[in-house]
Amino acid sequence: MSWVTRLKHVWQIITEPDEAKSFSDGQNQERAFESVQRGVAQVALSRIVGSVGRYHDFDSHFRPKNHTVSERYKTIKKAIQEDRKLPPVKLYQIKDEYYVLDGNHRIAVAKELGHEQIEASIIEFIPSKNTLENIIYRQRAQFSQTTGLPYAITLTEIGQYDYLQRQIRSHWDYLKESEKASITYEQSAMDWYKNIYLPLIAIIRKADLLKYFPQRTLDDLYAYISYHQWEQGRKRKYGIGVDRLIPNDMEDFREKMFSKCGENYPEMHREITAFVLMTIRAKNEMRIIEKLSALKEVQEVHSIHGDMDLLVKLTLKRDLVSSDAEIISIFVQEQLRQLQGVLSTQTLIPGFSVIK
Repeated sequence: MSWVTRLKHVWQIITEPDEAKSFSDGQNQERAFESVQRGVAQVALSRIVGSVGRYHDFDSHFRPKNHTVSERYKTIKKAIQEDRKLPPVKLYQIKDEYYVLDGNHRIAVAKELGHEQIEASIIEFIPSKNTLENIIYRQRAQFSQTTGLPYAITLTEIGQYDYLQRQIRSHWDYLKESEKASITYEQSAMDWYKNIYLPLIAIIRKADLLKYFPQRTLDDLYAYISYHQWEQGRKRKYGIGVDRLIPNDMEDFREKMFSKCGENYPEMHREITAFVLMTIRAKNEMRIIEKLSALKEVQEVHSIHGDMDLLVKLTLKRDLVSSDAEIISIFVQEQLRQLQGVLSTQTLIPGFSVIK
């Protein structure tokens, strides 16, 4: 073992707690005394950090601190290895952490065997401290309970979950009226999730918009775009051609997406064509042409006579955030003007084109 590995090992021992977390400590810290039954679900073992009554018996990795393995531990381990059906463990949840009420040995065995999830019956305790994080967390928990959706939707602003619930309620009214059938709010929520939320999320993901908003989530962008598109109906500063992809009415959007599968959702990117005239040093001409030809955005390179030396045709990708001029300018500055031997460039952007 190298001295670096030894140092890391010693540091881990010093900095990590030597026992599992106590539920009562977490409960008092968050003032989480109101509880809600969450039913049975699969829980990531990495999220199970402590115990309600036996946290002294396990270390921070949920390994038994008594190195003498009990008969009960051995029995449970054998049952899990033989893939026998065991009842769900019972967990208390505070935010994203779980504490074991019943099933400590099952958790320890599952972690030892390298399992990633375990079936659990969950009671969630809701934090009451009025931090921004807790307020948003309570709104998320209320949204999950009201809609019955088993999927995580993560928003970072207060009030956005209320907005999504208004969307779902509007969709519920639409379905009841248009289909003339009895449908529950929870069924409407699931239809909204599959046929409105997921398609728009897929389109946003295809546009790679998160790179422009590093502190936000895909769900934040869904709420922002859908609000301005379907509630405000105002001119946007964030995109070009959005109306072609996302109708101004939410139900029209659902109708447009209903028959499509994920890979057929529309692409937010569109192509921009531009031409760049370049003045270069004669001795660098062939090397520059080779460099230009290697760029996937460069479609054609022509050596020309006159005041300029090269004519370059570019095809770039539009997005919903930058203007065409910005995209072209950044590419020319970072990819073309940096080539050794380039003296000057002049960019031409077609207004409209006729191609035979």
